Amino acid sequence: MTRWLVICTLLSVGVGSASALFLVALDWATNWRESNPWIIALLPLGGFLIGLMYHYWGRSVEGGNNLLLETIHRPRSPIPFRMAPLILIGTVGTHLFGGSAGREGTALQLGGAIADRLTPVFRLRPRDRRLLLIAGISAGFGSVFGTPLAGAIFGLEVFLVGRLSYEALFPAFAAAIGADYVTRWWQVGHTHYHIPAVPDLTPAYALYAALAGLVFGATAILFSTLTHRIGRAFKARLAFAPLRPLVGGTLVAGAVWALGSTRYIGLGVPVIVESFEQTLSPADFILKILFTALTLGAGFKGGEVTPLFFIGATLGSALSAWLPLPTALLAGMGFVAVFAGAANTPLACILMALELFGVACGPYVAIACVVAYLCTGHRGIYGAQVIGQAKQLRWGRQQGQRLTDLTRPKP
Repeated sequence: MTRWLVICTLLSVGVGSASALFLVALDWATNWRESNPWIIALLPLGGFLIGLMYHYWGRSVEGGNNLLLETIHRPRSPIPFRMAPLILIGTVGTHLFGGSAGREGTALQLGGAIADRLTPVFRLRPRDRRLLLIAGISAGFGSVFGTPLAGAIFGLEVFLVGRLSYEALFPAFAAAIGADYVTRWWQVGHTHYHIPAVPDLTPAYALYAALAGLVFGATAILFSTLTHRIGRAFKARLAFAPLRPLVGGTLVAGAVWALGSTRYIGLGVPVIVESFEQTLSPADFILKILFTALTLGAGFKGGEVTPLFFIGATLGSALSAWLPLPTALLAGMGFVAVFAGAANTPLACILMALELFGVACGPYVAIACVVAYLCTGHRGIYGAQVIGQAKQLRWGRQQGQRLTDLTRPKP
């Protein structure tokens, strides 16, 4: 226990500080882009440079989050530390030039790359190295979103669908709580969301929450499927990897120019906040899906989670025009439920809602997250996830397989 406490303390300082630096850099890039929108015209060039950077120096870490998950399942060669600076530069560049991406992928890779530096220092065996990587993922997620409890459960839940790794319980919670504390110590804050009113749960309201969960789950399927298919299409048609973000960046920049708005690029946090305050148009979540799937499918760097927050919150806000639940409550439910379905992490998403919105929304959020999780089946944004427990008995034969093996097109 003492050994792990020392390891998690060092990990917390490293990952929490890296998250603070990343969030400050991301905030600067976002503000600079919004003040100088002409730079969006350079998105194709920015994408080409990011592609070149990974083509010549980052091939060993190009797997990103999936590389981390694969290493947890089969700990072999060390994760190259270059993963950390490359993903940091790539993500900040994506946001500076106007791509639509998130930040969780960067946080997880920062956490994993920093964590694996401690493996030789403490001479960890493969089993303990696996726990260390889980702790690194937990620390990155918890510190970048300011949700340490959700971060810990995310690390325990994300690599194995349907099961939790209780052996990593202490490292995951210690690292997530510690990294979040360090990030806040650097005086780096997080966005606050507010659900002003939550009605008492009744059978009718529970049914409405379940219906919303069905829609959120279907949206998660749409997002993950579209992103993967766009990625495969770019790889099939453009053998030279740096050309993919160049072409994708041209399409995204052209779409921004055609719309005359930067509403659907970057993180989109102002729109997420807006979704809690008023009923938004369905066009918001649809366009964000298209912008993000094209950005990430073309090879830009970042993550899927904050765009999924945007998609879910704006979808929930739009649903308030048809479902008799408060707009802010539906926005909060969508915020986490689309992510729960896409990442197959319902428990982490329920905890995240409690940390961000308060405990009153818990029953509604739980219904929406569980339904969305069950609806997505064995699909998701992380192809390296392994099925630990099938979601339905008739899918039992798929246990132990990776999601990417189940969704790969038949030859």
